Amino acid sequence: MPIAVVKDAAGEIFAIGDTCTHGDISLSEGFVEDDTLECWAHGSKFSLTTGKPLTLPAYEPVPVYAIEIVDGGVFIDPAVTIAV
Repeated sequence: MPIAVVKDAAGEIFAIGDTCTHGDISLSEGFVEDDTLECWAHGSKFSLTTGKPLTLPAYEPVPVYAIEIVDGGVFIDPAVTIAV
């Protein structure tokens, strides 16, 4: 399951589904701005906290996963989503 691990402008770390819901494009290659991740191919911006698309052409959300930071390591349980 592809997951994008993202650090926002404030230094907070998020884990969201790595596949744009508009097309089969990796979001981890996109652009982080404030608390959003923008798909490099289509321009849809997704909220890092909710996974909801904030701009078209995407209209379906991506999953957001719970993370735990322990001794500088980021741990993600792909079975635990906090938003979809």
